[in-house]
Amino acid sequence: PRTCKMGKESDMTVEELGTLIRNQVGDAEIMARDLTGEGNDFEAVIVSDLFTGKGRLERQRLVMSALTKELQGPLHALTLKTYTREEWDKA
Repeated sequence: PRTCKMGKESDMTVEELGTLIRNQVGDAEIMARDLTGEGNDFEAVIVSDLFTGKGRLERQRLVMSALTKELQGPLHALTLKTYTREEWDKA
């Protein structure tokens, strides 16, 4: 659940983050964790065939485009690691 700090919604859950990313990257396998426990600083590993043929920056832009609104509010920092399924299998 979201909590209210200083009159505005201020945190996000790992599940909410995963849902937003999955809406943008449909076939994604997402492993995310809240780094601070405050719902505003996350790390996510995202595995998707949608990343095939895309460079690291293009992959990150694709994911971040799903989080534009959240980056203006509850989401302060997000560390991304993106892989195709083939890359993930080799990692």
